[in-house]
Amino acid sequence: MKKARFFSLLAALLWLLTLAACGNTQKTEPTRSPEETREPTTAETGDTNMQTTLQLTVGDTPVAVAWENNASVQALAELAAAKPLQVGLSMYGGFEQVGALGTTLPQNDRRMTASAGDLMLYSGDQIVLFYGSNTWSYTRLGKITGQTQAELTALLGNGNVTVTISNGG
Repeated sequence: MKKARFFSLLAALLWLLTLAACGNTQKTEPTRSPEETREPTTAETGDTNMQTTLQLTVGDTPVAVAWENNASVQALAELAAAKPLQVGLSMYGGFEQVGALGTTLPQNDRRMTASAGDLMLYSGDQIVLFYGSNTWSYTRLGKITGQTQAELTALLGNGNVTVTISNGG
C-alpha cells in the first residue's frame, strides 16, 4: 500500500514538472545595448527618396535636417504647405526639448535610442528634438545634420525654444 501511494505521488510530481516545463513557451529577445536598439537614420541608410522640401528653424537659426521618408513626415509637410508650423518646445530631462503639435500625425512608434540631433514624433502629437540621448518609443522624423553635440546643446539646452517647420519648395 505504501509503494502504491509513493508511486502515485511520484507520478503526480512528474506530471506537474512536465506541465511546468511545457507551459513556458514565451520567447524572450536577447538584451541589446542602446546602440543596437538605435534605428538607422535616412542619412545613414542613404535613402534618396527622403522629403527634402521641409525646412526647420530653431528660434532664428535655420538647421539642416535629413528628413525621413515616412507617413509622419508627409503629413507634417502637408501641414506646413498651408502655412509655416510654429511649435513651442520646453526643456525636458536635460537632454531634449518637447512641444505639442496641436494635431495628431500618423505614427509608427518603435523602441529606439535617440541621440543628439534626432527629431522624433512622440505619441503622435508631440515633436521632440534631442541634444542628448534617451531610449523610448518614437517615430523618427529626421536628424539635424552639420551640428556637433556641443552646438546642439548650445542651441537647445539653454531654455525653451520655438521651432518653425516650413515647406521650402
